[in-house]
Amino acid sequence: MSHKVHPLAYRLGINANWKARWFDEKRYSERVREDVSIREYLSKKLRSAGLESIEIERTANRIIIIINTSRPGLIIGRSGAGAESIKKDLEKILRRVVLKYGGDKKLSEIKIEIREVKNPESFGNVVGLSIAEQLERRMPFRRVMKKAMERIMSNKEVEGAKIVLAGRLGGADMSRRESIKEGRMPRNTLRSNLELAKNEAYTTYGVIGVKVWIYKGEKLE
Repeated sequence: MSHKVHPLAYRLGINANWKARWFDEKRYSERVREDVSIREYLSKKLRSAGLESIEIERTANRIIIIINTSRPGLIIGRSGAGAESIKKDLEKILRRVVLKYGGDKKLSEIKIEIREVKNPESFGNVVGLSIAEQLERRMPFRRVMKKAMERIMSNKEVEGAKIVLAGRLGGADMSRRESIKEGRMPRNTLRSNLELAKNEAYTTYGVIGVKVWIYKGEKLE
């Protein structure tokens, strides 16, 4: 039987890098819990802010959180108030993780970097969140998929894309899968620059899963 492998995990060390760049042998489990808590909070908080990805780097006493987004102004806020609010919330979350699971009582300093991504429609997570948001507003799913595909394929660097929706589409009694595909999609080629994004739309009929694959040609580094 074949096995499903995430495109990023499949290509690590070949043409992809880790989203979390640190190593701590003594406190590994604590650091992983902190990372998961940070990602869960930011994914929920910045759901409507064009979030592309979250990268985490650590030094001895500092956590650097890099937020890649298509709408940085919305996150930063007026005079940086939005970024400061996020930083304070993250400090509370890390303190809560330490109190619940134990660990290093001295919290690391948090530094937030917000980076703007160019051509946001060529990034799977941005497109996936946009689709989920439209489905939650009860827009027809086929029209949403078609328009999303048109926006993706309008980018010169994109050579292929695939969108899959699964759930009670259109309020149907039984769940089903609908997909749309254009261009090439060599998922087994290690040198292919391929990304997969998974998102969920929370509708009155239930949860609809959204998967977006985007292929940007071959990449050798």
